[in-house]
Amino acid sequence: KSLSPDRAIIEVGGVGMSVLINAHTSAAMTLGAHANLYTSLVVREDSLTLFGFSDEPSRVLFELVQTVSGIGPKVALSILGALTPSELAHAVNTENISAIEKVPGIGKKGAQRLILELKSKISDFSQGTYTRSHQPVWREQLTSALVSLGFSAKDSDDAINSVLSEISQENIAQMELGELLKLALQSGKK
Repeated sequence: KSLSPDRAIIEVGGVGMSVLINAHTSAAMTLGAHANLYTSLVVREDSLTLFGFSDEPSRVLFELVQTVSGIGPKVALSILGALTPSELAHAVNTENISAIEKVPGIGKKGAQRLILELKSKISDFSQGTYTRSHQPVWREQLTSALVSLGFSAKDSDDAINSVLSEISQENIAQMELGELLKLALQSGKK
């Protein structure tokens, strides 16, 4: 329907949807042509915003970058507009602050925080080989439940890891989701 460097209006099942995109995604699209977008829905009190990407690693990294304190979806989109997933992973793994600082909206402190908080999580992207992590179903369900209750992705990971430190993974796999949620809420103190 419509395409600009930062937004695309796409038709899905006869309904037009506004999707925020970056320059990489915009360049990969052609007006009027069929396109596949990997999307992430960001829910806020006053809005539902759809962000679109031309590939799955960019979408996954977009969500991962938002786990860094002080980085919201618009800055995350800006980061992925300036750096490809493999470039960002390389900059984080080599602690190249200057490469990340070049992104509009990221200063030196923001770049340092991004490196510190993502270094252990971003290794799958460094050689341009991203493979989706295969987490146990219970962990994905528990993370989803905690996030829907207001936990950040980082806080939910911390709460789940706290539960894991008390109970073996084999025992957790046999527990009900409600029990796990109760334990995670107690350890997360949310």
